[in-house]
Amino acid sequence: MTIRIAVVDDNEAVRSGIRLSLLGEDDFEVVGEAADGSEAAELCRRVRPDLILMDVRMRRTDGLSATREVKRSYPNVGVLILTMHENQDYLVEAVRAGAAGYVLKDATQEELAEAIRKVHEGETALDEKLSAKVIQSLARNGDDRRPPERPGAPGLTHPLTPRELQVLQTVAKGRTNPEIARELGIKTGTVKNHVERIIAKLGVSDRTQAVVKALEMRLISFPGEQPSERVSRPSHLSG
Repeated sequence: MTIRIAVVDDNEAVRSGIRLSLLGEDDFEVVGEAADGSEAAELCRRVRPDLILMDVRMRRTDGLSATREVKRSYPNVGVLILTMHENQDYLVEAVRAGAAGYVLKDATQEELAEAIRKVHEGETALDEKLSAKVIQSLARNGDDRRPPERPGAPGLTHPLTPRELQVLQTVAKGRTNPEIARELGIKTGTVKNHVERIIAKLGVSDRTQAVVKALEMRLISFPGEQPSERVSRPSHLSG
């Protein structure tokens, strides 16, 4: 399956470099480019990309504002932020806007390709430690650490199952689907199906947003905290 990619960056040399680096990947196709964030949503309308590589700082409309607009109008389009530095404040705002992660502008071709494939597969492109920091920055409300609510928490038309809560608790640790599969003793495809159902039930666009919403609703525990019995692995569940 070919991944359709659009590049939004105000530096023509950067756009050209990305386009050339992706030519060596048989499953990638660069379908469009834009020089400013204000053009991102229109670019989506015209070329229907699967994923956008989005610069943060641009002259008229920055990448964070553009990401919010893209995710509002085209929620199924993945957004990877292009950045020079791992600035946590920027990354928190990027995830809040709906980005699935970031890639450094000096990343190797292999690193860029891996990040793109991760996002296209529904993963996040965030370092595990940084992912936990971003999630906690988004979801923590002071020192209030009330215990998680039951699966039938108000606001969910379709409650999360014990297995879905278990998978989501592991996602909150920054684990990839294969890592979750190994930890829980189930197949990677099963994990992917669980994550897709979780995202649909919570009404969000990606797994990071799902974790943030679940933390806000007290459905799961913060990474590093002792999880409740309800989200520990039930012995009778096999997948």
